[in-house]
Amino acid sequence: MSQFLAASELVLNPDGSVYHCNLLPENLADTIILVGDPGRVPVVSSFFDSIDFKTQKREIVTHTGTKNGKRISVISTGMGTDNIDIVVSELDAVANIDLVKKQLKPAHRQLTFIRMGTSGSLQEDVAPDSFVASTHGLGFDGLVHYYANSAHLSDNPFVEKFIEEVSWDKKLPKPYLAPANAELLAKAISLGFHAGVTATATGFYGPQGRVLRLGVQDKELNEKLSKFRFEDQKIVNFEMETSGIYGLSNLMGHRALTINLIVANRFTGQFSKDYKKSMQELIVRVIDTVL
Repeated sequence: MSQFLAASELVLNPDGSVYHCNLLPENLADTIILVGDPGRVPVVSSFFDSIDFKTQKREIVTHTGTKNGKRISVISTGMGTDNIDIVVSELDAVANIDLVKKQLKPAHRQLTFIRMGTSGSLQEDVAPDSFVASTHGLGFDGLVHYYANSAHLSDNPFVEKFIEEVSWDKKLPKPYLAPANAELLAKAISLGFHAGVTATATGFYGPQGRVLRLGVQDKELNEKLSKFRFEDQKIVNFEMETSGIYGLSNLMGHRALTINLIVANRFTGQFSKDYKKSMQELIVRVIDTVL
């Protein structure tokens, strides 16, 4: 990388903020709650003691404030790892690039990402309205393959066994496996949350085995995911963001944890009776305990 970042690479708004997130360094806390739904941002920030900054561009909404004396930002990413690439990359840029000089800062600023989202269960005993802390993100999206020094995330025994046992289609991106931050994960497990590997799909319908008018390439994919075991690890749930957050955080030197509310069980056909109430419970528990 050159000493100075070109305007075509580090894209900024007229006020000097990063292009999509509309953020300057003083607007961003070191601890960041990530949510998919823009409408969930004010729900989370309503539990703050104070809010000192708000901004929005497209589906990316940010509120920054304090809770019990600790500064926290909550940011919506929208859906999918393509949006995660934009948001996490720009948050890292705010933290670790001098936006005025367009140079990398000499000292690394580590961020903490806590994703609170919704997902579908791939295990019959993980019911709707329960919470799952992701030990790893198993990515089917291919995002990390575009970045240098990422081979270890896909060249490992877990992924090799997974590819073999589920007969992974070679036309699809090679899966990769990225871990959660161990300290954050331990806090979530201490609260009694379920824990396991979270599979991250590239879409909501066909990529997660849903059939509307179009058939799917592998009708047994969900069953294969449910049955797969590597040592004591199993795939607990399916969503669309965790692998990107974990993969990029590992490559960039940040801490990350995803805690998902289960809204549906793909095998029992059950759906949450009141997922908004359950999400509020998750928000309170995360803010009061994990953070």
